[in-house]
Amino acid sequence: ASIQTLEIVTRNGVHVFSVEMATTEEERQTGLMHRKELPDGKGMLFDFSPEQQISMWMKNTFIPLDMIFIRADGRILRIAENTEPHSLMIISSGGLAKGVLEVIAGTAQKYGIAPGDRVAHPLFKPR
Repeated sequence: ASIQTLEIVTRNGVHVFSVEMATTEEERQTGLMHRKELPDGKGMLFDFSPEQQISMWMKNTFIPLDMIFIRADGRILRIAENTEPHSLMIISSGGLAKGVLEVIAGTAQKYGIAPGDRVAHPLFKPR
């Protein structure tokens, strides 16, 4: 998977992440499964184009994550914080989203990332 830069603009500043792209069906299904660590500032960006209802789970995922659901215009729709490793519980976008950013659990709280914040990345087109 290719590595790209993504920025999240919050009320307390701009936070830059280095993200692996999950664009194929296989990459989206595998995600961050079987990884033992995910450093702060790193993550995986899932491309679910076109915008749609998204459902994720934590099967075979060893580390707790924050899942950030992002609309096509780059605005954060919803954040599922501190997801439970190995859980089969469905985590829904709660609306139409084009992408999901997975980062290490606690990232959203640490950087003050909230619904409505803007994500700058070529996948998203501001309206």
